[in-house]
Amino acid sequence: MLELTCSQAWTPLLERRIGDWRLRWADGFTARANSALAIGDPGKPLPDALRAVCDFAHHHAIPPVVQVIQDTSGEDAIAARGWVQYVEHRPAHEVSVLTGPLSHGTSAGAVILDEPTSGWWEMTTGSAEPAEAPRHVLGTGKVGFGVVEVDGVTAGAVRGAIVGEWLHIGRLEVRAEFRRRGLARGLMNAAGGWAAAQGATGIVLQVAVANSGALKLYENLGCTEHHRYRYWAPGPGACEDRPS
Repeated sequence: MLELTCSQAWTPLLERRIGDWRLRWADGFTARANSALAIGDPGKPLPDALRAVCDFAHHHAIPPVVQVIQDTSGEDAIAARGWVQYVEHRPAHEVSVLTGPLSHGTSAGAVILDEPTSGWWEMTTGSAEPAEAPRHVLGTGKVGFGVVEVDGVTAGAVRGAIVGEWLHIGRLEVRAEFRRRGLARGLMNAAGGWAAAQGATGIVLQVAVANSGALKLYENLGCTEHHRYRYWAPGPGACEDRPS
């Protein structure tokens, strides 16, 4: 399952298994690292599995959320238990998972580093000195930190993580004043060359369905949709705190 591959590129601070499901916590940094990946058999009846999701979330002070492959029987079953689409996470509550070939060509000055710079952190997290959770989630694994500098300024950044034969792309950003110069494509080309040297043969990335600009860029790079997933949260009365 490709979604499991993606999850390996985005490591939470804490992960607990219930059957095939993965309950994840990263102090609130990103929905992917603070939700239950509800794929496969949880090893217990669905109401009990969802109760475990709620208990885990309440214990770690995060909203109870499940990440579910869209238009599957599993999603239907969760909806039937009173859970609703997690629209509070708009515009990224519905996500397209794309695959494609490694990008090649001119890097437009972009380079892939073994360690992130303060400019890379600022571009990808909004802070040059991020907290433990983003450092762990974005820095764990075989990761390349792509940057492109223009006039001494970090104009763009990207994160590439190797999982098996896949290059997982995330956090592609270009500052507004430097857009329309081919920097995003240059970052993707640099990441593709770096990943090929690591043995990767293709890319996978997760993009909010509402992010039409990013989807257009990746389409131009040869990517196509593999599947979609959505985040679901308990509706009223579906996930109450247990009495102490």
